Amino acid sequence: QVQLVESGGGLVQAGGSLRLSCSASRRTFSTYTMGWFRRAPEKGREFVAAVSRSGGSTKYADSVKGRFTVSRDNAKYTVYLQMDSLKPEDTAVYYCAADSLIGRIATTSTPYDYWGQGTQVTVSS
Repeated sequence: QVQLVESGGGLVQAGGSLRLSCSASRRTFSTYTMGWFRRAPEKGREFVAAVSRSGGSTKYADSVKGRFTVSRDNAKYTVYLQMDSLKPEDTAVYYCAADSLIGRIATTSTPYDYWGQGTQVTVSS
């Protein structure tokens, strides 16, 4: 079992930046694809970004492409989401998730096996 803890959320003005971190509890973290999802008020969970186990491949939602960057440091058992040029519509609870199937980079929530508790990101206009 993998335990995930997100951090780095907060309040930021539109156009600003935040860097989210997600730390895993076990060394087998390096075998998991890691994804970021978000849930805005009165909306379902939305895919944001994902990175392969080695960090060599990434996927992004069209809504964040060019503004967000996902990366990972397996030596630190941590995945990051750098968020630049933030918009009010980015306001949501952001969740880190882990997919245990090697080689898969899923863009839907169902394949992900483990989830963090989420961190709130609020972007003011």
